[in-house]
Amino acid sequence: MTFALSPGQAHDAPEGRKLLASWQRPPTPLPMLMDRAYEGDTTRQLVLQLGFAPVVPPHPNRCHPWTYDRNLYRRRNEVERLFRRLKGFRRIFSRFEKLDLMFTAFIQVVLIVDIVSVNTP
Repeated sequence: MTFALSPGQAHDAPEGRKLLASWQRPPTPLPMLMDRAYEGDTTRQLVLQLGFAPVVPPHPNRCHPWTYDRNLYRRRNEVERLFRRLKGFRRIFSRFEKLDLMFTAFIQVVLIVDIVSVNTP
């Protein structure tokens, strides 16, 4: 898992492309679940070049819509639920930390706590 901090007014797609550019090509094509904010041609092309299969629905006004795995796309809610659990920690949703380093460290601690709590019966 990787993430990067960006200004609140910045669009997610350019930041996402920067993260994707640092990834290595998988040995076999893997599906990449993407939010509709990332369905632009530039991002989809980068995902395809990296050897992933983008799983994202096209905008309804697309002239040439593509097909995607609807059942796999429905599993994207697992990522959304992770963000909801992260925002359950007041320090994250309020952004108390002034330094990016401290905020990033707190996110990592919360992710560890979340993994332990999800895997504990």
